Amino acid sequence: MEEVAKWEQVDFIGGLDPFSIDGSIEKPMDLTVRLALDNNKGIDIHLHEGGESGVKTMEYLIDKALENPALQGRTFISHAFALGYLPKKDLEHMAERLAEAKVGICSSVPFRNMLMPFRELKKAGVEVFVGNDNVQDHWGTFGSGNMLQKANLAAQLYGYETEFELSRCLRYATNGKIPLDDHGNSVWPKVGDDASLLFVDASCSAEAVSRISTVHGLIHQGNLVKWNNSSQA
Repeated sequence: MEEVAKWEQVDFIGGLDPFSIDGSIEKPMDLTVRLALDNNKGIDIHLHEGGESGVKTMEYLIDKALENPALQGRTFISHAFALGYLPKKDLEHMAERLAEAKVGICSSVPFRNMLMPFRELKKAGVEVFVGNDNVQDHWGTFGSGNMLQKANLAAQLYGYETEFELSRCLRYATNGKIPLDDHGNSVWPKVGDDASLLFVDASCSAEAVSRISTVHGLIHQGNLVKWNNSSQA
């Protein structure tokens, strides 16, 4: 593990359910933090545990990020299902701490019968990402791997209906990037941004989300990867 952590190709040091797998929160988390700091890497903990052990693991990681500013903005908790079980007051406190430590959450919408509290997390200033654990998403039978579909589902589940709200939902499909900020200022794309983008058949962000618009082309790091020749766009 020590040697792998030094590899240039490695961006994050990961971990999985420390209490369930290792029978301890502190020991595996301390090792993960040390490897990340020693090798200038981020951290990504895949935390499926609910209840007390899940909460304690999140609190421990938050404390480590607060103690080590180099980890802030580079530390993420994937899944984080324990958040879905917290009472409102406890959730608000946890969200405030996550935001303070700049620890992000990457999870799913929904997970079986659980609706993750993305609205509360975003309100507190927590960086939130939505992903697919595989094409079917978290070992379920639903989903296509299309992130616009995830953004559309999030809009339905969280009650986003207006054009403005739907346009904000695009961030669930784009790792947080949206063309205009909440005040209408252009924030993407700008000179120097990575030239990775999709071309979709939509008049605006809200339409792309609400209609799950067809993707016609893909550019990755300035290279045309795919283009649908039948497109009229």
